[in-house]
Parts: sequence; C-alpha cells; structure tokens
Amino acid sequence: MQQLTIVTPQSEPPRRRLPKWLKRPLPSSEMAFTSNVIEDLQLETVCESAKCPNRTECWAQKTATFMILGNVCTRPCGFCSVPKGKTGEILVDEPQRVAEAAARLGLQYVVITCVTRDDLPDGGAEHFYECIHAVRERTGAEVEVLTSDFRGNRKSISRVIEARPDVFNHNMESVPRLYHRVRRNAVYQRSLDLLKQVKDECPEMPTKSGLMLGLGETIEEVLDVAADLRGVGCDILTIGQYLQPSGQQLPVERFVPPEEFDQLGEQCRQLGFSMVASGPFVRSSYHAGEMASHV
Repeated sequence: MQQLTIVTPQSEPPRRRLPKWLKRPLPSSEMAFTSNVIEDLQLETVCESAKCPNRTECWAQKTATFMILGNVCTRPCGFCSVPKGKTGEILVDEPQRVAEAAARLGLQYVVITCVTRDDLPDGGAEHFYECIHAVRERTGAEVEVLTSDFRGNRKSISRVIEARPDVFNHNMESVPRLYHRVRRNAVYQRSLDLLKQVKDECPEMPTKSGLMLGLGETIEEVLDVAADLRGVGCDILTIGQYLQPSGQQLPVERFVPPEEFDQLGEQCRQLGFSMVASGPFVRSSYHAGEMASHV
C-alpha cells in the first residue's frame, strides 16, 4: 500500500512583537471624512500604500500625504510595501483631483509624494510641476514635495524646482552599506547630488531628507549620513523606526528605544540642521508643516 505524504504550506516567519512604545490607537470613526474624500476622488496616499502607523492620527485630523503617478513602483526596494510591476498611464486630471482633495480637507500645508517611475523619460517631473501649481491655484496652500531621484536627470529636478515647492524632500532612507537590499537601484551619491542641485539652483528653498532605523545600521553610519546631508546644505532631517509592513518586506533587525532616538536627534542638531525630528513614529510627512515652520 502506497504511503501518502502530506505537505503542509510553509507559513511566514513570525514577525517580531512590538515593544510598548510602538503601540498605536485603533482606527476610529473620525477617520471617515478623510477616507471618503480620498475614495471619492480616486486618489492614492502613501498613508495606505506604505501602511504608515500614523494614518489613524493623521486621517482623524483630516490630513493625508498624496501619492501621485499611480500606485505601482518600478523599483523593488526591500522596505516598501507599495506594489511593484507594470505601471499604468499617468492620469492627466490627477493634479486637479489632488487640489480638490486639499480643498475639501482644508489643508494649508500639502505634502505630495510619488512612486518611482523609471519608465518615464522625465521620471514624472512635469506631473509634479502640474500638481504643485494646481494645489496652489485651488487652495493657496504651501506645498512640500517628496520626490524620487529621477535617475539623476538634472532637467527633471530643475523642472520641479521651477514650480517653487515650499520644501523639497528626498529621502536617503538608509546608510550606504545597506543600499543593496534596502534601496535597490538607488545610488547614495545620486541622492546627495539631487539635494545639492536644489540648493545650488534655489539656495532659499528648504531641503529635507529622512532615515529609517532598525535595518542593521550603526549609529556611526547614521551620523555619517547626517554629516553628508549637511555637506549639501540639507535643512531638515527626519529619523524614525522602520516597521515591517508585511512578511514580504525586510524584517526589523532592532527596535530603537525612544531615549536613543532623543540622543541621536541631539547629535544631529549639533551638525547644524534647522530642524531635526527623531523618534520611533517620525516619518517624512508626519507633522511636516510644523517642521517646515522652524526653517
């Protein structure tokens, strides 16, 4: 008699239990207004796509970070839960829909980010330009952009600068040693060069960047990145805890305690940044308007 072999599917490795300082409130009914606006205008937000832990708080306060150029990214970054694969067409009415959402939410400070679109000749720079102008014309709000590196295309970077965003943000995300798995297809020096170009072309425009901790970096490496950022004139720095969005992304190597974030933030301030936000829940667009007001 033939013996049957039962094969059971392998489950995902268990995710690390969150420490007490990383607990967040459950979703509440106060989020409904923001959710309805986003759904009605068929917009994407990084809050949802990146599974941001601050979404409950931000949406309850009627604020969100708009993600333009679709919901599929062309780069396979190890930390990000935004879908990867074949991208869609750019929707020409998206700038107007973003502006309408900002108006309905009553935003006076609007953050616009994007998926990386290496498939586009300009990386989506013209679309950024249109979105900035549409929001300003509809609401009069200040606008912060969080862009890709545009593959180092200087003309694309210049086109976004021409729209005069109130803050130009581009995240370094991690330390150079970890780029091969954290930020694949990105180049450390290319990102620094982008921020330098912004300052060279528009010295009065505040620049900003962000780092995630907990992926295997050392504090010395983080401080080296911070020093490099100051070397290209970066004004604002955000430092937060990496949280694994799902079992498909890189695991957390370490949960950094709040007191270590405080100490690191103070060390970075001593480098000369106008504003440093350092803490477990700090994200690039979290309380972005408040950070910009310190520059």
